[in-house]
Amino acid sequence: MNVSEAIKQRKSVRAFLDRPVETDLLIELLEKASRSPSGGNVQPWRISIVNGPAMTRFRALMQDRIQSGPMDDPQYLMYPEKIGDPYHARQLKVAIDMYGLLDIGRADKDKRVAWMNENFNFFGAPAAIFCHVERHMNKPQWSDLGMFLQTFMLLVQEAGLNTCAQEAWSLHHKTVDQFTKVSEDWMLFCGMAIGKSDPDHAVNRLETERASTDEWLTVI
Repeated sequence: MNVSEAIKQRKSVRAFLDRPVETDLLIELLEKASRSPSGGNVQPWRISIVNGPAMTRFRALMQDRIQSGPMDDPQYLMYPEKIGDPYHARQLKVAIDMYGLLDIGRADKDKRVAWMNENFNFFGAPAAIFCHVERHMNKPQWSDLGMFLQTFMLLVQEAGLNTCAQEAWSLHHKTVDQFTKVSEDWMLFCGMAIGKSDPDHAVNRLETERASTDEWLTVI
């Protein structure tokens, strides 16, 4: 598989098969991803792998956490408070398309909450990572995280597996920080589900659209 094929095939998978993923493979792919661009060679990421018995323990912890009380206040805004169009329209369309595939109506709050909570089950994925960044880092270092994670996701695709990057974990950052034993100097950026896509699940038929270059590209 070449880079173009990996980019074309990569998508956010939200239903995974119950097939184990080798931790050694994840370590190998993360080490390769560490060659991604990093301004000043700062390499501001800290990655925690959750797999095997650790995943079993973490899932049990999250079930208790979800049942025991409200989510945490996120430490950063996932989107601007007033995002505006065309960005809001794109968000709305992907939500409508996804819930349509799941046959979950807009008024069915219980099913929507249940689906939201599937984020915190990694959508059934057998393995996952968490990505932290030191709190004093600036926006350019957060950009480095994006390049690192995209590089890793393409390598996972090349290895025949799939991913879903999940900023939703910022809503349970205290539980994640406790489990991963990171210090208070580090902030959770996101989690990522890793495994083999379930080809029979309706949600994996979701295909997001990309804007035409006419909307965002200028040749000077």
